[in-house]
Amino acid sequence: MKSPIQNRVHTIFIHVSNLERSVEWYCNLLGQDHDLSTVKRPVYNLQVNSQVGITLDAGPDDTSKHLGGLDHPLFNFHTDDIDEAYDYIKQLNYDIDSEIIRFEDLSFFTVRDPDQNVIMICTG
Repeated sequence: MKSPIQNRVHTIFIHVSNLERSVEWYCNLLGQDHDLSTVKRPVYNLQVNSQVGITLDAGPDDTSKHLGGLDHPLFNFHTDDIDEAYDYIKQLNYDIDSEIIRFEDLSFFTVRDPDQNVIMICTG
């Protein structure tokens, strides 16, 4: 049977408790300009350079999310230079979850966002 579901990821939703704080955190992580006065619940779409979108989702105004964060990455952001990326994260004073782990064909480390979601920064 042919599936009507396409073999591609369209949008990654990152559930957040404070939309403005998360917009600032992710935009700083990605080096994106942002204007917090334009941020309106329930969602904010990050600018990405691929077919996969990333949406920060705080939910409607009358709800609050109680997020605990997972102990494994939701997804990864790519970098060509793992050491430069690691130093950048340190300069931002972000919560580094793991040191750089190096393999022959890839390297990665993890960082936690304001809601304790683990995000991987990865080469390869």
